[in-house]
Amino acid sequence: MRLIAPVLCLLLTLLGLPLRAADRRDSVPRVAVVSAFEPEWKVLKASLGDARSHDANGVEFVTGTLAGRKVVLFLSGISMVNAAMNTQLALDRFDVTGIVVSGIAGGVDPNLQIGDVTVAARWGQYLEAVFAREVDGKFQPPPWVKTPFANYGMIFPNDVNVRSANEPPAKRFWFDVDAGMLAAASKIGAIDLKRCTVEQACLPGAPRLVVGGNGVSGPVFVDNAAFRQYVFKTFDAHVLDMETAAVAMVAYANGVPFLAFRSLSDLAGGDRGGNEIRAFFQLASDNSAAVVQRFLTLWTPPR
Repeated sequence: MRLIAPVLCLLLTLLGLPLRAADRRDSVPRVAVVSAFEPEWKVLKASLGDARSHDANGVEFVTGTLAGRKVVLFLSGISMVNAAMNTQLALDRFDVTGIVVSGIAGGVDPNLQIGDVTVAARWGQYLEAVFAREVDGKFQPPPWVKTPFANYGMIFPNDVNVRSANEPPAKRFWFDVDAGMLAAASKIGAIDLKRCTVEQACLPGAPRLVVGGNGVSGPVFVDNAAFRQYVFKTFDAHVLDMETAAVAMVAYANGVPFLAFRSLSDLAGGDRGGNEIRAFFQLASDNSAAVVQRFLTLWTPPR
């Protein structure tokens, strides 16, 4: 099987057919920098040196140099499934030495504000769950199901079975980020983050970087104050989003160091008035990207 790719490359060369970058594995060690959708990565992409575009399964991967590191940038796409699928695709196509997520999220910790950048120490999937039946006015999951967390109505969050190259199969909810990457993030210190949008919509205070705590992910855009309070109380979470825990699980399964930077674009239903993501998503994206670039100057990949 290992001879197939070289033979295919030779045949394409002899036939004079174009050989796409995605038809072969890139052997240069790189840090994968992942964003979910276009506004989150445009600042990073614009800062990339020696940029070269690759294509695989309709996904654009851009290799180059960012903040002195060799990287591969790509969009995971919004949703847990897209994030897992395209992160694994990147690992299969490139020699990835670490995974860094850069993007926006909804804030659930009432001590945080829009524009803040969070670097959670672990991530969990809050909608890996049992939807229980209602019996005599109470929701009751099947008796054989363990329920490690408090329920939200019929929803009982649960662990998920995970396989990894480095550890035996196990059920787990939390996926820890890489300790060395988290330590590097804690050394970033003071950093100038945007407070006002280009339209001069300004936040009440200067955004800050918050390292540590929990983040959770699920395939839902949350804009509900009651559910926001439940997530904060149940998981002691700073933020929630729609991709990061899936990326964390793929990183765990492959034994690749992982860390995520998520800047608050809205408060997941806690905003005064309507949801503010449309006003502040670019500001939040830019803040996350700024912190990621500073991080890359401080963290040395393991190889």
